[in-house]
Amino acid sequence: MTTLPPAPRPCQYCPYRLDVPSGVWSAEEYAKLPAYDRPTPEQPAKLFQCHQHDHDSGRARVCGGWAGCHDGDELLALRVATIAGEIAVETAQAIRDYASPVPLFASGAEAAVHGMREILNPGPDARRAIDKISRTRTDLT
Repeated sequence: MTTLPPAPRPCQYCPYRLDVPSGVWSAEEYAKLPAYDRPTPEQPAKLFQCHQHDHDSGRARVCGGWAGCHDGDELLALRVATIAGEIAVETAQAIRDYASPVPLFASGAEAAVHGMREILNPGPDARRAIDKISRTRTDLT
């Protein structure tokens, strides 16, 4: 399975988007975000996929927020995925060239702090988002 390039815009509930309510995703998901801010050799070697689709579906794609927030030239995961054949060379270039049409947090750390702020007591907008995501994703527990 080859992972697709990011969508033209980060999904509606992307944890990198400034307009997404706090507390939508699990603490484990928010904990992944700051790791991609590290120097290249210290980053995770795994691509950050969009939360919109099941990870093992044929529609799995790279997260647009992740691609827009981080400098693709500095992403270890992008280098590893290209060498391993997980993504096409054209997909790697699309990630490097990606510019989000919606405002994103300046770093994974900022996105994680925002997301965790209301993790124990999500507001009404976050609860609606959680319900919607739960109906569309079959691989979440």
